Amino acid sequence: MSDKNLQQYWRDNIRYVLILLSIWFLVSYVFGIFMVDTLDTISLGGAPLGFWFAQQGSIYVFVILIFVYVSWMNKLDKKYDVDEE
Repeated sequence: MSDKNLQQYWRDNIRYVLILLSIWFLVSYVFGIFMVDTLDTISLGGAPLGFWFAQQGSIYVFVILIFVYVSWMNKLDKKYDVDEE
């Protein structure tokens, strides 16, 4: 892989990481801490939504983000011909 392709590969990788970390921050901190009082006016399965995000929602979203990252990286690896297959 040429230096230019390597730089673009890492630029794309970092962009993916920043997107996913931003989503994680939004769900974990903004929804679970900063907006908890506002979200608690909504109920999800009998529990206030703010509480749900703080206790379980952020964990579910984090696991989903792991699978999204794996999928994106597999596509990126194939795009730059650095995949393992």
